[in-house]
Amino acid sequence: LQINGLGYKAVVSGKKMTLTLGFSHKIDLEIPAGVTVEVDKSGQKVAVKSSDNIILGEFCSRIRSLRSPEPYKGTGIKYADEVVRRKAGKTKA
Repeated sequence: LQINGLGYKAVVSGKKMTLTLGFSHKIDLEIPAGVTVEVDKSGQKVAVKSSDNIILGEFCSRIRSLRSPEPYKGTGIKYADEVVRRKAGKTKA
């Protein structure tokens, strides 16, 4: 998963994952048993690994649903291989 956005980041401590996604509060997620989560130094890239593909997919989709990528700026959480279609936005008259 990739996290794009100013101030958006993820931190893992023990069996909890804390996400800062531009809301007024931080979001704490419990990491399921059998799933390992690694976050790089910047907090922008999240690697989720598991031997059970179903649990892995459900956990990744739950993380992505918290802030899915928006089409104008592209900010949000997206899968590493996902392509976000960008829209043009408003133009001056």
